[in-house]
Amino acid sequence: MYLKDSKIIVIKIGSTLLIDQNKKIRKIWLSEFAKDIRELIKKDKKIIIVSSGAIAMGCKKLNLNKKNLKIDKSQAVASIGQIELMNLFSEIFVKQKINISQILLTLEDTEQRRRSLNAKRTFDNLFQLGFVPIVNENDTTATTEIKYGDNDRLASRVAQISGADSLILLSDVDGLYTQNPKIYKNAKLLKEIKNIDKDIEKIATKSISEHGTGGMKTKIDAAKICQLSGCQMAIANGLLMRPIKKILKDNNCTWFLPKISKLDARKKWIISSISPKGEVVIDDGAKKALSNGKSLLAAGITKVSGKFKKGDHIKVLNKKNFECARGLSSFSSDEILRIMGCHSKEIEKILGYVSKSEVIHKDDMVEI
Repeated sequence: MYLKDSKIIVIKIGSTLLIDQNKKIRKIWLSEFAKDIRELIKKDKKIIIVSSGAIAMGCKKLNLNKKNLKIDKSQAVASIGQIELMNLFSEIFVKQKINISQILLTLEDTEQRRRSLNAKRTFDNLFQLGFVPIVNENDTTATTEIKYGDNDRLASRVAQISGADSLILLSDVDGLYTQNPKIYKNAKLLKEIKNIDKDIEKIATKSISEHGTGGMKTKIDAAKICQLSGCQMAIANGLLMRPIKKILKDNNCTWFLPKISKLDARKKWIISSISPKGEVVIDDGAKKALSNGKSLLAAGITKVSGKFKKGDHIKVLNKKNFECARGLSSFSSDEILRIMGCHSKEIEKILGYVSKSEVIHKDDMVEI
């Protein structure tokens, strides 16, 4: 059950696990964590580590406060810290005879289909060579507009692309509680979550530490991506020594179970998009057609939001503004504004050129 049956496991480490509040590197913890990885490899598990910490390591080296960093300065600090981070992993992991490699990803590497396939091939080849990829966002080039925003979502996208069975988010808490356990003593740990409903969303209050950039909300966002792409996800306490061994032994964490997914790899990639470029609102007739496996036509669209190009990921909302599908648009937002509400036969006349008749083809769309 859970990890024992997983062949590919993605493990995300937060900055607070690598550097303590006094800005000291937690080398003993990382050494114990490396033993966990060694044990998993012995059991023939393929491991990917998504590690935060480049900016935090850079701040430590330069004696800077991360809170005061502006985006352009943080890019330079990240480039300094990235070497420090990989040197740390190399120093610790070599003692356990674990070969590591480095992969730096930008948002477009996962949001563009061709580039995401290239990333998957890289992971597969590294597994064959017996290496553990250590992934981080390429903070040296990322800007506010083109960032994952946090490594929880990055890890979920890496899990989806690599075809992972499990994603473990190592945090500073045991998992998701009914209330904040630091304030309420009667808070209960939720061990298993099948559906992320409004109550679960409400529990996930945002909390930010000095070095970290995410809270429980980002972990819930990551869990949604995992569930839709058929991957189970755990939120577990990483501050403990040998955290993976603890999960295997005590299972004292929160597991988000995957939805039974019959989607092919391409549709899993579509549904797991992190940054859809826009939205279209559809009427009840179009919603019914989508539920019957039909494509989305211009006639059923009532509103367009955002600026997007042909081929971009977009959300499809029902008339109550709830997301009901996601897909790749066959038209730009400007074109849809001109043709929405019109019959497919009128499109060529309106636009002045031949185009597809479907705004989103059924093969490029996933209903939620």
